[in-house]
Amino acid sequence: MLTPSPDVASPLLDKRDWIAGLEKGLSIIETFDEAHPRLTASQAGERCGLTRTAARRYLLTLMHLGYVASDGKLFWLTPRVMRLGQSYLESARLPRIVQPFLQRLTAGTQEISYVSVLDGVDIVYVARNGSNRTMNTGFVLGARVPAQVTAGGMLLIGLQGEQAVDHWLAHHDLQTFTSHTITNKERMRLEMARIRAQEWAISEQQLDLAYRGVAVPLRDRKGELIAALSVSMPMQQESAHDAVARVLPLLRETAQAMRNLI
Repeated sequence: MLTPSPDVASPLLDKRDWIAGLEKGLSIIETFDEAHPRLTASQAGERCGLTRTAARRYLLTLMHLGYVASDGKLFWLTPRVMRLGQSYLESARLPRIVQPFLQRLTAGTQEISYVSVLDGVDIVYVARNGSNRTMNTGFVLGARVPAQVTAGGMLLIGLQGEQAVDHWLAHHDLQTFTSHTITNKERMRLEMARIRAQEWAISEQQLDLAYRGVAVPLRDRKGELIAALSVSMPMQQESAHDAVARVLPLLRETAQAMRNLI
C-alpha cells in the first residue's frame, strides 16, 4: 500500500481517541476539487458519505470559521484553507533543511529545483528554488500534481517496489494530459522497473509540452526514502541524453550531501 508521505506516521489509534467529527470536517474540505469547486450541501454529503443535513451542519460550521463561503445554496472554499498547508510548510523540518541545498543546485544547473513528497496518488512540492531565467515557470510551492506525470512522482512510486507498483496500477487509472503522457499500464510498469534499476527518473512532456524533469531519491542516513529531489527545464534543443548528463551528477551530489541531515 502506498503511504501518503514519509514524514506522516499512521499508528493504530484506540477507538476512544478517535474524533469522528474532525474526520468528517476534513472530508468536507477535501471533497472540493478542480472538478467540483462549488457544491450544494447534498452534493458535498454524497461525495463524502454524509447525509445532506449532516453535511450542511459541517459546511455552516466551516463557514463560521472562515474556511467556506456560500451564496445560500452553493458552498465553496475560501483562501483561509491555504493556512492549513502553509502551517505544514512553515513548521515541517524537511523544507527548511533542504532550501540551502536547492539554492546551490539551482545555481549549478540554472534550472528550477524541487523537493517533493508522495501523498496518495499525487506528489506535493514542499520546497522550491528557481533560477532567474525560469523563475516564473514551474510548480508553485505546495502544488499538488498527479505522480504519474512527474519525474519525482514516478520515482517515489517506482522505488517502493514491484508489489507497490502493481497495487498502484491496479487501483489507479492513468490520466491523459498530453499526447506524450504514458497511459498504457504495461508501459508504465516497464518504466517503473527501469527507474528501480537505475535509481533516477526522467519525465518528458507528460504534463506540459516541451518540458522535462529529472529526479533522484532523497534518503536519510538510514537509507530510508524520504522524498524526491528534482529539476525541471524547458526541452528546447537539448536532447534527453545531454540533459541527464548535465544535471544528474549535480542531483546525486546534492542528495548525498543532505543524507546525514534529514
